[in-house]
Amino acid sequence: MRSQVYNSIDLFAGCGGLTQGMHDAGFNTGIAVELEHDAARAYRLNHPDTEVIQKDIRAIDVSEIREKVGDQQIHLLAGCPPCQGFSSVRRLNKKRNVRDARNNLVREYFRMVKELKPLTIMMENVPGLKDYYLFQGIVDQLAELGYNPKVKIVNVKDYGVPQRRRRLVMVGSLLGDIQVADGNEQGVTVRQTIEHLERPSKTKDEAHKIVARHTPAVMERIKLTPKNGGSWKDLPENYILECHKGKNVGFNDIYGRLRWDDYSTTITGGCLNPSKGRFLHPEQDRVITPREAALLQSFPNDYKFPLDMPKQAIALMIGNALPPKFSYCQSKNIADHLDKYLS
Repeated sequence: MRSQVYNSIDLFAGCGGLTQGMHDAGFNTGIAVELEHDAARAYRLNHPDTEVIQKDIRAIDVSEIREKVGDQQIHLLAGCPPCQGFSSVRRLNKKRNVRDARNNLVREYFRMVKELKPLTIMMENVPGLKDYYLFQGIVDQLAELGYNPKVKIVNVKDYGVPQRRRRLVMVGSLLGDIQVADGNEQGVTVRQTIEHLERPSKTKDEAHKIVARHTPAVMERIKLTPKNGGSWKDLPENYILECHKGKNVGFNDIYGRLRWDDYSTTITGGCLNPSKGRFLHPEQDRVITPREAALLQSFPNDYKFPLDMPKQAIALMIGNALPPKFSYCQSKNIADHLDKYLS
């Protein structure tokens, strides 16, 4: 039992995956920043005690956060600035990063660190960011501020998340040396995560009732896709789309089924659409539901999402989230570090 409560702030909070992990590790998140309306709605549904500043972070003066924090010590400033231009999907078949204004939001994270001076920092992002000159410069500047930042690319499957998902993690501390938490959790499979769920037609869970509808032709292809890991490559020749017959077409997992006794592929913003990846149920002739996608992201069973929006928006919210179990492992590592110096 810790002798004190550690205070955290979540920048670029999304629907709350990072905050959920921090809370599970014992942090109190007093403030979160999130611009997108529906993501902020989801965040508030699950973390009602956190004050959400719903603004573009570039328009936030640090004095606004200081006023809300008061004289409380900020023990952890965490955030996942969107950097879609560096994602592997956006860069498919391209040698260079995609130009995207959001790539520069890492500057805003650094601005908040510099002005708020938290005791520890944690940032998570796509692996491609590691080679970005702007990020490399920020790492150097954080070192000059005394944080001695450590950067490592890891896979969330090694932290109890039932999903393959490579992420960049940066941590740092003004108190002493800290490393990115190593993955040592036992692997969790798709079967262990979603097999227990009843069929969407029988459930009372509104987030599990939502299932994409398809044309008869698409449904026929789904039914012909072999159970437990099959894909469009296993279909009879006359069912394979012309656009899939060429060499190096990319996206080999589209219209693929998940495998029961393996990790899920990366849950992306297209996770409720079988044309966007390996998102078909291992057995049933359908794409996964929002609840299944959220569980594969390691959200709690009862995590709430606003469902009065298009499926694509729900998928984007879930796919963009930081897996809470992964956040928990990194946050607990930081809490243990704080215990060492502050207890």
